[in-house]
Amino acid sequence: MRYLDLFAGAGGLSEGFIRAGFEPVAHVEISKAACFTLKTRTAFHYLKDMGNLKPYIDYTSGLISREKLYSFISDDKLSSVICEEIKQSTLKQLFQKIDSLKGSDNIDLIVGGPPCQAYSLVGRARDPNNMLNDKRNYLFSFYVKFLKKYKPKFFVFENVLGLLSAKDKKNYRYFDMMLQAFNQCGYNTDYAIINSKHFGILQNRKRVIIVGKKDCQPNFKFSWPMPVHTQSKVEAVFSDLPPIKAGSGDVYKCTLSDKCDQWLIDNEIRSSIPQMPVTFHCSRTHKRNDLEIYKIAVEMWNTKRRRLRYTDLPEYLKTHKNNITFLDRFKVVAGNEPTSQTIVAHIAKDGHYYIHPDIIQNRSLTPREAARLQTFPDDYYFESISGKPSRTDAYRQIGNAVPVRLAYLIAEKLKEVWDND
Repeated sequence: MRYLDLFAGAGGLSEGFIRAGFEPVAHVEISKAACFTLKTRTAFHYLKDMGNLKPYIDYTSGLISREKLYSFISDDKLSSVICEEIKQSTLKQLFQKIDSLKGSDNIDLIVGGPPCQAYSLVGRARDPNNMLNDKRNYLFSFYVKFLKKYKPKFFVFENVLGLLSAKDKKNYRYFDMMLQAFNQCGYNTDYAIINSKHFGILQNRKRVIIVGKKDCQPNFKFSWPMPVHTQSKVEAVFSDLPPIKAGSGDVYKCTLSDKCDQWLIDNEIRSSIPQMPVTFHCSRTHKRNDLEIYKIAVEMWNTKRRRLRYTDLPEYLKTHKNNITFLDRFKVVAGNEPTSQTIVAHIAKDGHYYIHPDIIQNRSLTPREAARLQTFPDDYYFESISGKPSRTDAYRQIGNAVPVRLAYLIAEKLKEVWDND
């Protein structure tokens, strides 16, 4: 079951499908840093299949260069990651590159979703034009062109909840335009609003998932994953990671404790390979004022079970004049809660909305902790353009991703539909 991944990002959606037994033909992504992440993950799967993960372990331990790692990988595998913007002027070239790849003559599935900023409620609230002039509103039309070109049996389209309410200048919903365009090129669709927290993922994350099937009855109904109950709390994410303070930790060196929450095992997050490094458990530095605010936020939650509002702060700690909106800009990722707040790309700019619940550590989440909330496995490495580790690039890719576990569950249900056909 071969698939094409459009607007692939760092590969969270793709990783879930690979875990379920699907085979990627190509990933198309505009971000150079994310493309290197996809290539490095391709290297992991290639070397794992070859039974020789030593080069990957050496690389993620900081012992060899990225170029050296890639030298162990076949050129056709690395060229399956296509770093290009999807737009009218690049379509012909993109099709040519994909057509040159092994398996492109039989693409069974297309997955992916355009960047969500144009549809998101926050994005529209912050933009004076309500994102009406943003070209990303119509990126779905290129998704349709790929459907027409490769005619896969199914597609899986993912986006933010705001997609259901976003409208153009004529007050037409982009969502309705999408469904109509999908239908016109031969696909009947079913969609659902899915919250990750209902599927054993320790994060409150709502998304719209559209599944399309080619040449089927108009009343097509997809068999969506059944909700999964878990007793685990958010503290499971931190259970075996070493405690570190703001500005400390190491990109490569992280020794996990033997005390490990079963949730990490059940969701295939903790690696079963003892020598596999756990990367990016390193904290950003914080200003003295912010650290004091973090302590207040954690103390308020621990003693009163109440969230800090910006207006609660003493005047000497306030740096913004806005006392009306975004009052929850400082928020603890509470370990004793069943879910965390949604991990978004803004975590790359500051960690105020993702404060670690341990008042002694007194910091925001590390990229690895955020990646675990997104159910990325610990052996997943996040790249930068230069090849030097970048927390900022890692945070951004993690925040934009689809939770791996959710992608896997959808892929498993898609296999069932496939088998029934």
